[in-house]
Amino acid sequence: MLRRTNYDEIPSSEITSESIYRERRELMKLGAAAALLGTSPLMAALGYEKAKSTLELTSYDQITTYNNFYEYGTDKESPAKLAKNLKTRPWTLHIGGEVQKAQTLDIDTLIKKIPLEERIYRFRCVEGWAMVVPWVGFSLSSLLKQAGLTSKSKYVDFETLFDPVQFPAQRQTFGSIPFPYREGLRIDEAMHPLTILAVGLYGKELLPQNGAPIRLVVPWKYGFKSIKSIVKITLSEHQTRSTWNQIGPNEYGFYANVNPAVDHPRWSQARERVLGKFFKQDTLAFNGYGANVAHLYKNMDLRKFY
Repeated sequence: MLRRTNYDEIPSSEITSESIYRERRELMKLGAAAALLGTSPLMAALGYEKAKSTLELTSYDQITTYNNFYEYGTDKESPAKLAKNLKTRPWTLHIGGEVQKAQTLDIDTLIKKIPLEERIYRFRCVEGWAMVVPWVGFSLSSLLKQAGLTSKSKYVDFETLFDPVQFPAQRQTFGSIPFPYREGLRIDEAMHPLTILAVGLYGKELLPQNGAPIRLVVPWKYGFKSIKSIVKITLSEHQTRSTWNQIGPNEYGFYANVNPAVDHPRWSQARERVLGKFFKQDTLAFNGYGANVAHLYKNMDLRKFY
C-alpha cells in the first residue's frame, strides 16, 4: 500500500489534491489492464490518500520526454527514444563502505519491504528549466538506517549502472565525462526526510529515461544531483567529487543547492521556465524548501560552497 506521510517538513502545498487523486485512480484502473504494469510489484503496492495541493503538476508526457540523461545523448529527446530497451529486471542495489551491514538488495524485494509514499516536488535544472513531479518512493534515510551508520559515515556516494551496450553514450567521450556517473551528498543531507529514492512517478514505474528502476531525488538541489539508475551506494568518511563537479568545479559545485543569487557561467539562475508555461518565474532559494533545509548550511558561504 502506498502511503502519504505527513512530515512537518513538507508543506501542505506539496501534497496531492483531491482532483489529481481521482485522476490518478483512473490512471491506475487503465494501468491494471496492461499485463506488464498490472503484475509489477510497484503497481501492486499503489494506493492514494486524499490531499490538497496548490502546485500544478507537469504533465506525464512532458516529464517523460524532456530529459537530461547523457548516457543516451546530449539533447532532451534522445533519452526517451533510446532508453526503451534498458533492462531493469533483474536489478540489484549494493550498499557498502562505512556501514555496519553491507548488503546487496534486489529492487523488487526492496519495493515490497519498504512502504512507498508519494512526494510532489519541484524539480529544477541548472539550465534554467523546471517541472513539478509526483514521485513515488521512500526516504533514503530508511535504507541507510537499515545498513547501519558508523562514526565514519559522513558522506554518501551514488553510482549509475555502467553498461555501454545499454547506455550507448558511455562508449563516447562527450565532455570527457568519466562514466559511470557518480554523485554525492553529505550524510545530513542524505538523512534529511525530504531526500528520497524514487521508483515511480504519476503512479507508474519509472521509465528508463527518468532513471529506472531507482533514482535519487533531492528537491532543493539542481537536478544533476538526483542521479539516475543507481546500482551502488557507498558511505565514506571523506567527501568524494561528483561527476560534474569533477569535470568543471568552477561551474558545478559539490553542493549544487538552488541559489538564484549564484549564476552558472552559461545560465542565469535568477529565473526559471516551468515546462508547459510561457512566462518565466523567479527562482526560489533552495527551490522553495529553505524553511526545511537552510539550517543544514548555517554559517556556510553559499557563494563559495555553491
